[in-house]
Amino acid sequence: MKYFLSHFRITILFGLVLLLGSGFCSMPIPKAVSDTVATTNPLSSLETTTLEAPDVKEPITEWKFDSDLIIWAVNPGYTIDGTRDVGEFIELHRTTDVSLSLAGYSLRYTNTSGAQTTLIDFSEGSSMAGESLLLRLARSPGSDQSDATYMTTLAMSAGKLEIVSGDQVVDEVCWSGKSDCSAAFKSSHPTILLRNPQSNDFAHVADYTPSFDPMHPSLILPEIPDDTNLGDLPSTSCMRLEFSEILTYYSGEKTEQFIELYNPNDQDVNLSGCQLRYKKKNYPLSGVIAADGYYVFYPNQSASPFSLTKNPNTSNTVDLVGANANIDTLTYNHGQKKSTSYARFYDVNGEEVWQLTYSPTPGSANVMQEFRACPEGKVINIATGNCVKASSLRTAETDCLAGKYRNPLTGRCKKVSSENGEPKPCAAGYERNPETNRCRKIKQNNNGTDYPLVPETYSDQSTFVALGIITVLVLGGVVYIILQFRHEIARLQRKCRQRLHHIRKNLVARGISFHRYKKS
Repeated sequence: MKYFLSHFRITILFGLVLLLGSGFCSMPIPKAVSDTVATTNPLSSLETTTLEAPDVKEPITEWKFDSDLIIWAVNPGYTIDGTRDVGEFIELHRTTDVSLSLAGYSLRYTNTSGAQTTLIDFSEGSSMAGESLLLRLARSPGSDQSDATYMTTLAMSAGKLEIVSGDQVVDEVCWSGKSDCSAAFKSSHPTILLRNPQSNDFAHVADYTPSFDPMHPSLILPEIPDDTNLGDLPSTSCMRLEFSEILTYYSGEKTEQFIELYNPNDQDVNLSGCQLRYKKKNYPLSGVIAADGYYVFYPNQSASPFSLTKNPNTSNTVDLVGANANIDTLTYNHGQKKSTSYARFYDVNGEEVWQLTYSPTPGSANVMQEFRACPEGKVINIATGNCVKASSLRTAETDCLAGKYRNPLTGRCKKVSSENGEPKPCAAGYERNPETNRCRKIKQNNNGTDYPLVPETYSDQSTFVALGIITVLVLGGVVYIILQFRHEIARLQRKCRQRLHHIRKNLVARGISFHRYKKS
């Protein structure tokens, strides 16, 4: 009993010690002790390790970009309702908080075959005032709604864009679905390749509108002092030039084709660095255009001769290209006429109008001439635009030559055959047509009275003889068959008689038995 009580006391005492120890361990640790423990924690040396409460979300922060200028969105353009390159654009963003100098920056494109093209090369002194810079394809719809334009269209299947600063690529994006590139564009599902500012990844989105404010342009070009001679400026000066006239449908030789530029400034312009682009090829220009003057370029007489399509099936374009971007675009459509030029004019409201003129004026102000110049003795037919003899026109304003009068019915000039101007009588067998006032042959209708129908009966002897011969041949054939098969015919006749005899006997026997049965 004593042993049991002593063991019970030891058990109770051990339980009290455990209870006090657990209470001590649950007490909060002083700050000094807490700091000491944290320094011994091996995770505290990892900068990427953070301890946060589960219900507290990590704040979203934008990606830290290494370049001051980045590619933000790309659209290669689509064909919608028959219109090509709809919506093609490239949008650039700056990552700085202040205006960015673009000197030394260029945008380079690599197509599917690996060929590289500089889409735009920003000139010295240009800067980016806004947060975004919108570039569009020069020939795309809405190209005027952009800060600058480029000439080479982007491919949908594969491509690569790079921002180059000096010789170093500072930002890029590619689309092909291979390696690290984004997925290619699909013509059946128009999308825009848009950058995610948090993950720095590009993704295809269906709805995105690029930023552009025409009232506050983002691209700032260097200003030209008023006392500067434009003829001494670099190639950026050609941005002030305009297309004025083009002749493609030559009448004799290809050397007649020309393209005319106009300088609307009050100072000369140096063409060094300016180029004409036609069918994806560039042709350099040289010389100086005087203030308010014209410059004529003859394609077939240039250093690299080429010919313009005389009358394209749809339309052709010629572009004026500077060192930085497309300057101006001239589009001439189907419907060009021989010996005409396609020139720019202005209507009463001051709106620009391009029209065909039969008075080409290479190197001088345009002159509108709606119809061609006719040789002596001919006048223009306004209805057809052709040169015709004056006597062939049906207009009251044109007088007939001496000795002729105007036919009131046809409007043509006819020879006067008498003093009163009456036409000459028609010859015998002819009558005057009241509609044309011309002589025509009198038609005689055959009503059958002059040529009565007389029946004629006859017999054709040859037909009678032929029928007789056929009949004789048929009869001869029948006689031959009878003689040839006379024995067979006789046997057949005997069998038929025997058969009829047996039938008759059977009928008689049946009749007798029937009567006997009836009497009984």
